[in-house]
Amino acid sequence: MAAPKKGRSASAQSRPGRSLALILIAIAALTGGMFASGHTTPRLGIDLAGGTSITLTAKNEPGQPNAINKTNMDTAVDIMNRRVNGLGVSEAEVQTQGSDNIIVNIPKGTNSEEARAQVGTTAKLYFRPVLTTDVSGAAASSSPSPSASSSPSGKAEDKATPSSSSSATPSASATTQGRVVTDALKAGSSPSASSTPSASASASASSSPSASASVDPATAKLQAEYAAIDCTDKSVRAKAGAGTKPTDPIVACGQDKNSAGEWQKYILGPAEVAGTDIKKAGAVFDTQSAAGWKVTMDFTSGGSKKFAAITGKLAQNQPPQNQFAIVLDGQVVSDPSVAQSLSGSAEISGSFTQTEAESLANMLKYGALPLSFKESSVTTVTAALGGEQLHAGLIAGAIGLALVVLYLVIYYRGLSVIAIASLGVSAILTYVLMALLGPAIGFALNLPAVCGAIVAIGITADSFIVFFERIRDEIREGRTLRPAVERAWPRARRTILVSDFVSFLAAAVLFIVTVGKVQGFAFTLGLTTVLDVVVVFFFTKPLMTILARRKFFAEGHSWSGLDPKRLGAKPPLRRTRRASAPVDTKEA
Repeated sequence: MAAPKKGRSASAQSRPGRSLALILIAIAALTGGMFASGHTTPRLGIDLAGGTSITLTAKNEPGQPNAINKTNMDTAVDIMNRRVNGLGVSEAEVQTQGSDNIIVNIPKGTNSEEARAQVGTTAKLYFRPVLTTDVSGAAASSSPSPSASSSPSGKAEDKATPSSSSSATPSASATTQGRVVTDALKAGSSPSASSTPSASASASASSSPSASASVDPATAKLQAEYAAIDCTDKSVRAKAGAGTKPTDPIVACGQDKNSAGEWQKYILGPAEVAGTDIKKAGAVFDTQSAAGWKVTMDFTSGGSKKFAAITGKLAQNQPPQNQFAIVLDGQVVSDPSVAQSLSGSAEISGSFTQTEAESLANMLKYGALPLSFKESSVTTVTAALGGEQLHAGLIAGAIGLALVVLYLVIYYRGLSVIAIASLGVSAILTYVLMALLGPAIGFALNLPAVCGAIVAIGITADSFIVFFERIRDEIREGRTLRPAVERAWPRARRTILVSDFVSFLAAAVLFIVTVGKVQGFAFTLGLTTVLDVVVVFFFTKPLMTILARRKFFAEGHSWSGLDPKRLGAKPPLRRTRRASAPVDTKEA
């Protein structure tokens, strides 16, 4: 039974080169992939790259005094996260602060300004019928009536010329891809209802909302607001419609100027469809026509019925009362016109650029927040401050690493070569993986993540120390180096695995229960802990096995760190005792 054991041990000791070759090939492949992808440096977070930090404060809406609660705040954080990530902004951080504040950190980079604009646009999304539209400061205008045509596929397509709405959100066509719902609008919600302060529905009626001879006080107030509103003023545009309920008509401004450089203003009816009624939305390029980019919408079952009802009613009116306005934060982001009832799915098309289509789709998809917010503060974070902190952190890390190396050299002497080489391999793997994980999963290096990497130096060095001390214990027992290495490894392996498992478990729990920058620390700590196991198993142990065959280490040179006399080995050595005992010549 002893012979097979000996054979397996010899076999295991004779193949350390395979493990070394495997990890070196893996390093070469990962490094090549890093250069091939063009991402040779890790992505930086807001504290290192700079960016914008926005503080949003929730506010109670009329009729909903208790709307600010943990559930609604968590929902708002989730939607804002999806908004900025939907624009491709990496390492955007959204988290609650206190009971009514949300902190949004947007790193400097591609689409960061667009993300800031959309995060700041935090009110609920509604579809409202257009009652009157006008260029701010000018007489009311109307757009040509669209004419309906049937497509070869059987889809009903409404082709309309652009209205006088803003160029960013042009008047567009709408196409149905499902059933036509014939449910009537609820009482009082029709654009032509007597309770609605609209202009006359007939083509000969005056375009001014004040044309009616007798109006009720609420309508008179709305007409006065419409006449007085100046959509050229940014603060006025931001406050338009503030404090009104979804069931109230409002005066609103367009979000952008039209092609003539003029601002659009509207009187809008009560909200008929909410953002929560949209199941999904997206921007697609229409290859079948010259329309270019368009926005597609899919509604929920209830939303489909509501949308069919409002579009069916609007289709019976003359422009501009055949339009519905998509209102976000009190501003009209789009005002497409329709010519028939639509349900299920719809698309908005008409002179969109890719950016405009994606922006509108993102608003439709992630616009339905459960609360309204106001910007309490906006702070620009410069990369200089983070750079100084990173510089200080790197100096601290370098000092810590130098002290670890100095300790290893003084205490372990020749063995320190193995430890330093292992630390180098661990550092290379950590850097390459951080660079690759940036574009892969959106990982960005921030200051806490740097701290996690520095802490990992101690964890990695601890694994080497455990292994070296086990080897030295075996030599103290009188064994020579090669059998000491093989006997020490199983004991050291168990200790290393248990220690790393505890560290990884702590990092995983920290990552799950925390948010923001602390997650960067936890992620880096967990990553380096896994790499520690890989390095110890595939580099440190095989390298130790190979060096144990070298005379410098095998004979216990005084500078090898394995000198039996300095370690206080029990005399005589087991090798000498075996040589003096009567044994079979062949066995010896």
